[in-house]
Formats: sequence, structure tokens, C-alpha cells
Amino acid sequence: MSRTTSTRTALLAALTLVAGSAGTALAAVPGDVGTAAVPCTVAYQVQNDWGSGFTASVTVTNNGAAKNGWSVKWSYAGNQRVTNAWNARVTQSGAAVTAANESYNAALATGGSATFGFQGTYSGSNAVPATFTLDGVTCNVDDGGGTDPDPDPDPGGPGDRVDNPYTGAKVYVNPEWSENAAAEPGGSRIANQPTGVWMDRIAAINGVNGGMGLRDHLDEALRQKGSGELVFQVVIYNLPGRDCAALASNGELGPTEINRYKTEYIDPIAAILSDPKYAGLRIVTTVEIDSLPNLITNTGSRETATPECDVMKANGNYVKGVGYALNKLADAGNVYNYIDAGHHGWIGWDDNFAPSAQLFKEAATAEGATVNDVHGFITNTANYSALKEENFTINSTVNGTSVRQSKWVDWNRYVDELSFAQAFRNQLVSVGFNSNIGMLIDTSRNGWGGSARPSGPGATTSVDTYVDGGRYDRRIHIGNWCNQAGAGLGERPRANPEPGIDAYVWMKPPGESDGSSRQIDNDEGKGFDRMCDPTYTGNARNGYNMSGALADAPVSGHWFSAQFQELMRNAYPPLP
Repeated sequence: MSRTTSTRTALLAALTLVAGSAGTALAAVPGDVGTAAVPCTVAYQVQNDWGSGFTASVTVTNNGAAKNGWSVKWSYAGNQRVTNAWNARVTQSGAAVTAANESYNAALATGGSATFGFQGTYSGSNAVPATFTLDGVTCNVDDGGGTDPDPDPDPGGPGDRVDNPYTGAKVYVNPEWSENAAAEPGGSRIANQPTGVWMDRIAAINGVNGGMGLRDHLDEALRQKGSGELVFQVVIYNLPGRDCAALASNGELGPTEINRYKTEYIDPIAAILSDPKYAGLRIVTTVEIDSLPNLITNTGSRETATPECDVMKANGNYVKGVGYALNKLADAGNVYNYIDAGHHGWIGWDDNFAPSAQLFKEAATAEGATVNDVHGFITNTANYSALKEENFTINSTVNGTSVRQSKWVDWNRYVDELSFAQAFRNQLVSVGFNSNIGMLIDTSRNGWGGSARPSGPGATTSVDTYVDGGRYDRRIHIGNWCNQAGAGLGERPRANPEPGIDAYVWMKPPGESDGSSRQIDNDEGKGFDRMCDPTYTGNARNGYNMSGALADAPVSGHWFSAQFQELMRNAYPPLP
């Protein structure tokens, strides 16, 4: 898997204008091609090419009068076919292609530029088009050089993103989490593991109650880095109307406070991350957990819908917020954005899978963002889905009955997180994300070891006894998500564990609560969700089953000693 994009640019035509003292424009012209000002310039760059398909970026610069609406046209010499596009409405008739503005980028000022991208297929050659027009006027062309067949090695320095940021790098150990872990009996066995740093409210940027702020963590990351490479993991988590279907993780911003999200939260974080002082770090962002999938599964006429999620779908602030965050954070060349993509027990069903990928594409091309601002996706963040179910597969049958018909699988296409993450990666590429995106899987709490871990398949009495007797994930229902009893630490963080997977990570710090098991007043905007109450008998999202939550839990994000001990006790692989 390679993320290398071409850096070689061949300028096919260029004009430099120099203003004379009498107000006339004198042209410094390479090769004496003329003296008239260039009305427009088009830069066409093939970013990825895998032999039968490609992605390309096109930037058009308008040097004429300001426009309110524009159209760029070109023709291919070969058999290239555009299959999907972003930031422009692209149509094709034969070899002729037309890219027209979207409503949000119709304005094109004098000297202004617009960038759009697309994915296409081809066979044979993939030559750059020779001529482009903007509203019928021929533009000069910067072809971007196509994909370099022998690119220079990527040094991985500031502004040069590597293929996989985790490869060859240490990962930041949060000293605050490490101190809490080490203070627990037996906790020193994992206190040196890397975990994510959560920015779950505006105040967290500068530090809460005397704790470390973002700059404090980054300064410590520089110290831990030494002379090698280091990944710093930060969770971006403060959308307006955050987590509209789970009250325990609600946030401080109301549904309409998108401007506060931008100016008081994302802008300050982006400014800190882009400080040249931190340019030697590889900064991985996890962008807005449990947000976008809610717009697919918890809106409209579905039984699982909530009024709060309907509001967020209608006002578009989840999409706008994610797009804005991606756009601003990616301005720093050492930032690697990974969008949260739920988990298999949420969007693994047919009616959720493809629509979720399309929604992520919409968000990744909103508010000035492009798919190039997305390095990958993360699944199972703060969740409990087993990494690999080894005692059955989605293709298993019992007496002619598919495991998909079991109450546990319930017609899902996936039985574990690894198979889902790999398949969803392919789906994301099919809707226009770059073909070299990588996936992260949060394994902080999905080990499911201990005495309850099955040693083999269940009885073949029925498909339910077979699945329930053999599944590692011991939750009462796959929809249970809060402080789960019986859960254990999963695979330790490491890079490149499986094809398509950049790393296993502990993005959710083990021992930090998912939510309080009763109402607890707090100044963090966090509510009480009955799914965190062990006496709760459930709702449509967990099939009206018991919640499976541990008792006496504190507010989300606060240290929960009983949970930490449970996770160590049930760790798989077991702790030494």
C-alpha cells in the first residue's frame, strides 16, 4: 500500500506578467510564445494510478473577470472514463468531459482558484489531456507530470507525509494516563502503552483543572521522540450536538453552535498543530467519534431514530464540522487525519454500509476539504467489537442455516472488526477516497479473554447455540457500548498487523469511563444515558436487552478503577 503522490510538475505553458511603470503589462515569455495575458491556467495532476484506474486533482485559476459559475472542459485521447467526482459536477460524453461548479464554489474571483477531483478507469495509456477550457476560453496547462514511475524516496520530514505514520515510529505515552494506570494494582504491566489524547471540550486545549493541555502533551511528545520518529495521537471530539444518540457522551456545544466549533475549538487546535516547533512529529488525528453514522442509523422513520439526530441531519452541522476540521487540520503537512467509521456492529448491515461510505465522502468534501485531506479511517473507537471471531465465519452454516440468521449476527455482513475494516476500506475507495488509505482499529477493550472465552465452536444444536457458544465477544447484545462487564484489553498497539490496516491502537484509554451509571451533575455538558445503568432493560438499538454495564461508573472520561481491573483481568492476549 503506497500513498506516494507525484511531486514532479511539467509546465507545458506559462506566462509571467510584470507591471510596467506606465501601467502596461509586459510579458516575460519562455520561448517567446506571445505577449497576451493568460486568461486561465489549469493544473491537472494524477495523484494515484494503479494500472486500471486513477484519481486526479484539477485546479483552475481564473485570470479574467470574476465569475459566478464556471465550467471546465477537456477531452481524453485514450479511453479514460470518470466514475465519480468531488467538489464539481462532472459529466462525460465519449472522450469529452465537463466539470461544472457546485453551489458552494460557484464564485471564482479574478486571480482565484477552484480545485476539484475525480476517480476514473482506463486501459492502455493514461495521457494528460492536451487542452482545457474555462467557459469556452482555452487555458494554459500545468499537467502535474502524472504519476512518477520512479518517485524520489519519501523522507518523511515536515510536510512529507509517509505511507503509514506508524511504521518505524514510537507512539506517544500519555503521562497522565500512565500515572493512573501505574497506580492500579498490576497496572505497571501496561502503563507504558500508548493511548490517545482526547480534546473533548474547548477547555481541554489549554488543560483542565491543572492538567496538561495540548501544547504540554506535544512538548512531552518531543521529549519522548528523541532522535527517532514518534506518532502523537489526538482525538478531535466536540461537534455541535455531539453524539445525538448517546446522552453519556453529549458535549458542551449546542446543535447550532457550528461557528463556535470552528473558531473556538478547531482553529486553535489547528494553529497549535501547525506550529513549526512540532513539525518533526507525526500527528494522527481521530476525527469526531460516533458522529456521522448517527445520521444513517438514527434518523428518519427508523425505530432507532432520535429527535436529536434528526436535528443534526437537517442542519448539516455534523457534515460541516467534520469537513472544516479535515480542511484546517490537514494544512499542517505532518498531520494524518483518520475519520471515525463506527464499527461492524453499527454499520455492517447492507442498508448502513454503502450509505455510510457515501456520507463520509460528503463530509470529506465539505467546507473546503478534499479526499486528499483524509489519510484513513478508524473503526471500533471506544467500542468492544472482537477483532477476530475464529470459531465461525460469515459463511458458516449449521444444518443448512447461515450464521447470518442467528440472533447475534442478525443478518450483518460481518462477524468481527478486522473483516469489516478491510471490507469497508474497499467500499470507501469505491466512492472516491484515495486507493491507498489505511485503517486503524481500536483494540483497547475488545480482547474478551478470561474464563468466559470459548476454546472452540458452540454446539451445533442450532445456529444460535453454535454462534453464542463460540463467539469471543461476550456482550449480551452487539448494540451494548457502555462500560461492558467481562471486557478485556485487546491486542497491544502495533503497526502493519494485517493488509490494509495501518495499526492496532488504544485510542480509548483503558480505565476511562464511557459514562456514569446514574445521573451525576457536571460542568462538561455530559448527560446520563440509561445504557450505562446496569439495571436498564434496553431500547431498539440493543434489541431491548439488558445494558451489560458495570455499576458505580463515573462521568465519561473520568477514571474508573473497577473497569480498569476488569480489562486487565480479561485481557487477551493475557497480560504477563
